[in-house]
Amino acid sequence: MANIFPRWTNWLPIKILVCVAVVAASIVSGMAYYFTPKYTRVGYQPTQPVEFDHSLHVNQLGMDCRYCHSYVEKSSHSNVPGTQTCMNCHTQIKALSPKLEPVRQSWKTGQPVPWVRIHKAPDYVYFNHAAHVNRGVSCVACHGHVNHMQVVWHDKPHSMGWCLECHRAPANHLRPLDQITNLDWQPLAGTSQRDLGEKFVREWNINPPVSCSGCHR
Repeated sequence: MANIFPRWTNWLPIKILVCVAVVAASIVSGMAYYFTPKYTRVGYQPTQPVEFDHSLHVNQLGMDCRYCHSYVEKSSHSNVPGTQTCMNCHTQIKALSPKLEPVRQSWKTGQPVPWVRIHKAPDYVYFNHAAHVNRGVSCVACHGHVNHMQVVWHDKPHSMGWCLECHRAPANHLRPLDQITNLDWQPLAGTSQRDLGEKFVREWNINPPVSCSGCHR
């Protein structure tokens, strides 16, 4: 009696199993990458050309974030401070420190200090710093307690789901505008963050977008 199926079909179950295994491995690998800190960059802490200690400058010296990141209230992008900003102080303070040699070279040559960027939104994401800062969202909400970091690291996921959590419940993060750069600020005793935040939501008409077009333009 002749075979009903051709001989090549003997290998078909094995081929199907191999294809299923490859697809499953691809899915697992993709999820392991895109849903872990390796993708969200949490903990990323590159070595910078100059050992700039934020905890020293902010906590001990009392410098405001906006002295260096001067465009954060005016622009969609928060600027990295130029060499002129550094030299405003360091022509007089620790002017000969070996650690500041890259800054002095930048000052002499006009070439910027090659800072390594830590926080960067993808090109397909629209994020406006000024819109957040001017409506009660502190630096700490997105960047963590930079004022306690000797070397800055990527502290928050900055994933789409993480952003949407805030957009859906902005009251959890809003604070008085004069406390935006006070990263250790806490509501007064007897006042909850939720109650204070809901007050600001009403008074400032806070209604962050939760649709795709809000951030993907």
